[in-house]
Amino acid sequence: MSGVAAELVAVTSRAALDGAWFARPHRWIRLAVALVIGLLLFMVGGTLVVLTRLPTEATLADVLQAIDAVVNQAVFLGIAIFFLSTTESRRKRRRALKAIHELRSMAHIIDMHQLTKDPERIIGPKAGPDTPASPRRELTPFGLSRYLDYASEMLSLLSKAAALYVQNFDDPVTVSAVNEVETLTSGLSRKIWQKIAIVDRALARVPG
Repeated sequence: MSGVAAELVAVTSRAALDGAWFARPHRWIRLAVALVIGLLLFMVGGTLVVLTRLPTEATLADVLQAIDAVVNQAVFLGIAIFFLSTTESRRKRRRALKAIHELRSMAHIIDMHQLTKDPERIIGPKAGPDTPASPRRELTPFGLSRYLDYASEMLSLLSKAAALYVQNFDDPVTVSAVNEVETLTSGLSRKIWQKIAIVDRALARVPG
């Protein structure tokens, strides 16, 4: 578990730095988007100028063809502007979702370490003897209680680290991913606290 804790320190530190990265506007992306949108507007404007200068002898088919070209360019312009205007948001979202996926994986790793931390196997004789394939159980009831407490705190830190990614980035997809991490860590933490309650009840029965 110490290795997981060390990795958690690195991940949470990176989350704090990423929070500042998400809050900072990416000016070079915005400048590039503005230039491309300006070029597209210039192209559509040029098409409109050509349309207004149609010769008087132009037929109805020529006029309709010119209008169709303007409509097609307007639709293309709208799609292009929408795509370009979300470039910065999509870049931030991609980075945030990658980091949040790492936090979710760490939560499952912490939970995996709890598989062999069954308080009933340590506290009472009712569980029966260990088999040759049983894992080594070296923790005392008090040590197990502290171990589980640390695991619950680590899950809480993971949840707080995930929240840093939406502190300055109000993206619906990212917010949904953070909520999923918070739900996951809360559920896993409840399972751990159930084990802690069993250990605490057993320790309370031990005569001082």
